[in-house]
This record gives sequence, C-alpha cells and structure tokens, in this order.
Amino acid sequence: MHKIQKLLVANRGEIALRVMRSAREMGVATVAVYSEADRNALHTRFADEAVCIGPPASSESYLRIDKIIAAAKQTNADAIHPGYGFLSENKEFASKIREAGLIFIGPSPEAIEIMGSKLAAKEAVAKFNVPLVPGTSEPISDITKAKKVAKEIGYPILIKASAGGGGKGMRVVEEEASFEEQMDRAISEAKSAFGDGSVFIEKYVSSPRHVEFQIFGDQAGNIVHLFERECSIQRRHQKVIEEAPSAILTPELRASMGEAAINVARSCGYYGAGTVEFIMDEKMNFYFLEMNTRLQVEHPVTEEITGLDLVKLQIKIAQGEEIPFKQEDLHIHGHAIEVRVYAEDPANNFLPDIGTLQTYIRPQGHGIRVDDGFEQGMAIPFYYDPMIAKLICHAESREDAIEKMIRAIDDYEITGIETTLGFCRFVMEHEAFRSGHFDTKFAEKYFTPEVLQTKPNEVEQQLAGVLAVTLLEQAKTKMTISASSNGQNKWKKNRL
Repeated sequence: MHKIQKLLVANRGEIALRVMRSAREMGVATVAVYSEADRNALHTRFADEAVCIGPPASSESYLRIDKIIAAAKQTNADAIHPGYGFLSENKEFASKIREAGLIFIGPSPEAIEIMGSKLAAKEAVAKFNVPLVPGTSEPISDITKAKKVAKEIGYPILIKASAGGGGKGMRVVEEEASFEEQMDRAISEAKSAFGDGSVFIEKYVSSPRHVEFQIFGDQAGNIVHLFERECSIQRRHQKVIEEAPSAILTPELRASMGEAAINVARSCGYYGAGTVEFIMDEKMNFYFLEMNTRLQVEHPVTEEITGLDLVKLQIKIAQGEEIPFKQEDLHIHGHAIEVRVYAEDPANNFLPDIGTLQTYIRPQGHGIRVDDGFEQGMAIPFYYDPMIAKLICHAESREDAIEKMIRAIDDYEITGIETTLGFCRFVMEHEAFRSGHFDTKFAEKYFTPEVLQTKPNEVEQQLAGVLAVTLLEQAKTKMTISASSNGQNKWKKNRL
C-alpha cells in the first residue's frame, strides 16, 4: 500500500476545493492547476501549491493531459484526482497517469473504457442479468434493418448516440413515418458532437424517473452501494435538483436496485467511486441506463444521509485500502436535498447569464451546506460550466428538508446575475414535487417563466393599501396648510 503524500487536483471551482479540503484533513498536501482565467480563483489560493497550465479555454488548459502530468511531476505530486467533468472519464488520462508512475484517484482505464460506451456497457451488464431497456445490443446504421427493429420494439422508440451524453445525439420517434429523418439527424449530430456516429435503438420510456445508486468498490473486489439518489428534476436533459433517498422506493425495491448496481460494478471489475443510473417507468420497472465512472456533482446528498466523506474514501481506496464497512453496516439517516445554483436565466430558456457577483451572501444554519468556488465581487467566467454553487439541506424528514431548503433559498443573496434559485424554489413549493409524483418532464409540464414573477401576498396588499391612504391624507393636509398660510399663489406653485 502506497500512502499518498501530495495530491494534484485536475479541476477547478467548487469540486477542486471540495477535494482539497478532505485531502488536507487527511494530512495530504495539495496542488492546484489553473488557467489564466482562474489565476485568482478560490481553489488556486487554497492549495498548498498552484501551477498555471495555460490560457482560459479548457482545450488549452484543463483538458491538456500533458500539462497536467507535467505539473504533477514538477511539484512531486504522487496522485491526481480528476474531480468531475473535463478529463474525469477519459481512459487515456487514467492510462497516462498510470504510465507516469502516479496514482489515479478513480477506476481502472479498462473500466472507464467499457462504461464509456453505452453499447459496451450494455453488453457487459447483460451477463449479470441487470435489467435493460428493450432495444439493440450493437450499433446500427442500416435504415431498413433499424426500421424493422423499431417496429418489433414498438413505438415510441429512442435513437441514441453510443458515445452520447447531455441529451446530444438523442431522438424520440413517435411513428414510423418520421423514422428515417430522425435516424439521419441522430447519426449526424452524434458525429458532430462526439466524432462517433454509432447509434442504437431502444424502447422510449415516456414518463421516466431518473434514479441512480452510488457504489464503491475496492481493489480487493469488495463492492457496496450507498443507497440511491432521485435525480428526476432536470432541465435540457441535465439534473438541477437531486435528493436522497427517493420518495418512492420501498425497502424491497431499494435492495433489488442496489444489487443490480453492484452487479454493474462487478461486470467491469470496478473500484473507486461510481454511479449506476437507472430509468424507472410508471409501473416501477427499472432499467440500466449508464454508469458514471467518477464522483458525481450530487454526491453531497449521499454524504449527508450516510455520514461518510466520499472523497476521503476515494483516496483510501486509491492507495490500496479496503472498504472499512460492509453493506449491512450502512443505514439511511434523514433526508437530503441538493439544488444546483447555476448562473442561468430560467425566464430565458435557462441560457447562461455571465456577469459579476455584486452581492453574494450564503445561507447558514443547522443542516445547511454550500459547496461553491466563488465569493462576492468575483466574475463568472464564460469559458466553463455556469454552476456557481450547490446548496444542500439535510433534515430528519423529507418534508423538513423541503422547508429548510425554501428558507435557505430565501436567505441566499445573489445579485449581478440571474440564477436558477427562483426555479428551484418553485419546484420545492410545487405539489407534484412535494407529493413525490413527478418525473423527468417536470419542467416541461409545470414551469413557465411567468411563475417566477413575484406577486404580493394578502398582507403585502393590505399594507400597500394602508400606505396609499396615509400618503393621500398627508398630501391633502399639506395642500390645505399651504393654501391657508401662504395664499393661493403658493398652492399653485406646489402643484407645479
């Protein structure tokens, strides 16, 4: 076992800070890498050492494998944590780190490669009897053959890019008449976005829920799951609100899905932190969607309900330690909700809204956590993801967690840019969310920009009425006094 002495974090913003804080608590020195745009960023200032790796564009800095490994060598770091995004699921990056004699805080390059291809992943997990959405098991490009498969599966169907993500290269086909056009579009979009036109066809689950399981494996072959996260509140096919546990899973269903998640990990000899994503239909049938071979943005909700530090666990596993607990030792404690605070304008189709944080005051109090990488006065750079922070609330029950989140959102003061906080508050108060009866189409079904327009409540309306009457009476009194004491000419002057 090699105890890590110095850790380079190949990322930026809140996740870089998140990793560095846990490393420091373990007595591990930290190295930040930064682009010229992040010279004064919080993660750059927090680390024990910092190395500039290039211009603002991520293609010239945070995505440069050679520069990151050179920075590790320069500072004598013995391990690299990729965070999420950027190079976190890049098999070449993991391989190059290994070849350089460094430790990669993550799974093997082989596991990354298998789970990085949706088709390879489906082939691997099928051997472990993990439930799969009915569809093709290999890439398909022959239109006639594809149309026949679609008819056998039954419309509506989904055409999906094998190397896809974030909703790109995905086409829903409702009927056979539009199949050829949508197939051509999906292949073209996949080639443009990922350089790979491979697509496959599967049954379209029309009202799905997105439920994922956090898993951990060690290099001795032990694998556990840390329960589920509900991630169905999304916009543009990307998560914006997550919670743990899910409001709809029974203990039996949780055990069944957890076992399936562990089998997905076994199918590729997985170790480290990973997330197995499932979609669930209205009949509570669940199907394997994909596996993310890294730490997730929403990992804090799992930490809150388990009491575990997932970053510390990642580091321990990477240096050869075994998982220090068994599945039966794990229990769910309370309920946690996370909202992603993006610099986006919900009233304008959630488009990024870049600017300066003129006011930035975080909410505080028991059970409230803010993971961020900004402070008041800082500008939001347009080169990177527009997420400002993650706001996490933990309470004994789901109802209490929702109420705590509403209070925390109200206490979160941000001016200078538009954010998703208003949308998140709308979700917290909506009956569909509070009852647990929602799916990934929540925003499409219920959200319009008009709902964010603030309306005065009954008390505010009464106060406004009293104030108007008072001001009117004061104005009449001033007019009378002016007319009686200074004469008619003064009254006319006041009117002007």
